[in-house]
Amino acid sequence: MALQNLPAQTIPTFSGTFTTGGQEYSYTMVGQKPGSGGTTTIPTVVVPVTLSFGARGLVNAAPAAQRFVHSPVFKPVVFANEKAQYGDALQRAEFGQTAGREWHTLLGQPTVVAPLRIEIPLANGYLLHSRRTRKSLAVVDLDFVQKQIFAQLPSVVTPDKLVVFVTRNAAFYSLGDATVCCSTGTHGISGTQSFVIGSYYDHGAIPRYEDVQGLTQQVGEWLNDPLRANKFPRWLKPPVNRSCGGGGESSAYLLEQPTDFVPDANAAKVGPYHLENMALLAWFSQTPGVVYSFPDARALTSAALPCTNGRATYTPPAASPLPGAAGTPKHKLIGYWEGYSSVRNPTPLRDVSPQWDIVIATFATPVKGSTSLLHFSPPAALGDDKFKADVAYLQSLGKKVLISLGGGGQVVTINTPQDLHDFVSSVTEIVEKYGFDGVDLDIETPSLLINEGDTDFRNPTTPSIVNLIAAMRQMREHFGPKFMIGEVPEAAQAQSGMVVYGGQFGSFLPVIYGTRDILSFVDAQDYNTPPLEGLDGNYYFPGQADYHVALSEMLVHGFPVAGDRKMMFPPLPPEKVAIGLPATPSSARNYTEIPAIEDALRYLIEGKPYAGASYKLRHPAAYPEFMGAMFWAINEDKRNNYQMSNAIGSFLHALP
Repeated sequence: MALQNLPAQTIPTFSGTFTTGGQEYSYTMVGQKPGSGGTTTIPTVVVPVTLSFGARGLVNAAPAAQRFVHSPVFKPVVFANEKAQYGDALQRAEFGQTAGREWHTLLGQPTVVAPLRIEIPLANGYLLHSRRTRKSLAVVDLDFVQKQIFAQLPSVVTPDKLVVFVTRNAAFYSLGDATVCCSTGTHGISGTQSFVIGSYYDHGAIPRYEDVQGLTQQVGEWLNDPLRANKFPRWLKPPVNRSCGGGGESSAYLLEQPTDFVPDANAAKVGPYHLENMALLAWFSQTPGVVYSFPDARALTSAALPCTNGRATYTPPAASPLPGAAGTPKHKLIGYWEGYSSVRNPTPLRDVSPQWDIVIATFATPVKGSTSLLHFSPPAALGDDKFKADVAYLQSLGKKVLISLGGGGQVVTINTPQDLHDFVSSVTEIVEKYGFDGVDLDIETPSLLINEGDTDFRNPTTPSIVNLIAAMRQMREHFGPKFMIGEVPEAAQAQSGMVVYGGQFGSFLPVIYGTRDILSFVDAQDYNTPPLEGLDGNYYFPGQADYHVALSEMLVHGFPVAGDRKMMFPPLPPEKVAIGLPATPSSARNYTEIPAIEDALRYLIEGKPYAGASYKLRHPAAYPEFMGAMFWAINEDKRNNYQMSNAIGSFLHALP
């Protein structure tokens, strides 16, 4: 794609190309061409942004904006034996000797204007608090914040200037979906206005980021890709190189740098400030034998590896699955079997690892033009007859096989009486045709959103919620008491309801409550999820044992919805609750290492705390009946040599 300069009277840019893998790629950066000489100075305006959450409080960014103005983004410091601004030194590192001594791209001394104030509605974010650190963290809808910001632009902001909007202790989610979390902000061009939205982080407010680091990430990415249009070879996330990070200057949606995936390598300390380690152009272009990151050249020590779709080629696992537990184990391993009709080289159901106790086939999805009429076909390579025989075979071994409804970003919404009829009749036909033991509700955002004015999870009025509860009751009545109902809410749809109830937040609570007497299990997704508060009044981050323990105990202990002690969500029986996790680092965001999973399960089931545990169980005797763990996905685990099922299945089955 040909890239052109921004419109007249806006920010100056230059373009270049490189070739790798036999293909030419183009890029656009801020400033004048390297080697042209001279200094380009970009006039800059800094706007503090205060985020207000009503009774839960607000986050004032004015002090953070002042600290940002005095950081190396604007005040030159020594980089590589020369004194320069962070962005100027970054670009000079990109081009080395080509840049010449007199070539610079600077941000002008900024004009700081009065703070903007943005009110965050219930459906667009929430504010977390930590008793331990006394810190607060805002988790907010980036699209909403950006829209509100541009509706209040100060008159001093003009297209020939860069405007930097500074929040404080804010984590942003994208696409209006809190499961796409969390970024430090965004950057780009709106109309003809170049902008950066970023957050300053107090010490201890969030992992991996300190003070101006998140802002330098967004400023650096803006300098290197002001139009958000650079298309680079798709790259694998370093250092494990096991999943695709993106095809541009940063990862998709969350705008992470490649250094963000390298442990302890995403920040460089310069004086009192933390600056983002940026991947240089040479990393993306896969140029051998040069420097790949700035300011710390040690952050990335080798060039990017290209990302290809590894699922297209089947490689038999190098390991074997361990034998399953004898009889019916007390603690169960639940797994999703990827059964899309388009899957190549599918693993037949009868060949899944015997470690799996409950197998959930994916997905029954809406037919084209409907949100409520569902259909399911097993992979073409298997066919109906073989698939039905495999379901029966697993059941003969004492396993349970369910069909998952929705999932994968599909919109499944039951808004009308006709929708309810279509949903129940189509799902009933699928269950009867293949002999499933029951259904799994993977009804994700945006399928389930609480309507404005619907404030009581015990008596919901939102049609899609009321009808989903009715559908489950009709199906249970039709199939009888052996019919299993599993529910796999996103954490933002369930446990977030303790802090905020509205929109997607807490939207699954009325479904769980309304089906609690016929429910088989709940395995809330602790992946692709935002930070949340636990019962101890502290907030936790996904991918850690503390997060899994805190969020699991909320379901088996009960909690006040939206902080209202008169609106208590009652505890679920521990034998009906499992932790939901990704099976491999490439399965989903927020992968948790196996030792941390074992720590969390041992603490929940046996009450044995792990070293360094921050969260303390409200019930010290723990929950010996706790069900176990769910993983996405069985197929991913097999491709990864059964590492997760062999480890966690054996671990669970051995627990008393």
